[in-house]
Amino acid sequence: MFGCPIHGAANVYCDNKGVVSNTSLPESTLSKKHNSINYHVIREAVAAGIMRVAKENTLTNLADALTKLLPYSKKHELMQSVLWDR
Repeated sequence: MFGCPIHGAANVYCDNKGVVSNTSLPESTLSKKHNSINYHVIREAVAAGIMRVAKENTLTNLADALTKLLPYSKKHELMQSVLWDR
């Protein structure tokens, strides 16, 4: 990907349990047509072993530090693994 070889399946983490079940369970149904088209590609990638979809707990989700209003202490805790103090 982007000129870098990837060995094995790519891990995709999300905090929505519905997305995880829709992409990994073939018997799950999607009600909207645009969702069905988009998830079809993801389902194929999961079935082929190109990617793995897993649920990320809200308490450890680094994206929440950038997308949600959080108390400073929680935001600092999440960002410590990405940034460092001098």
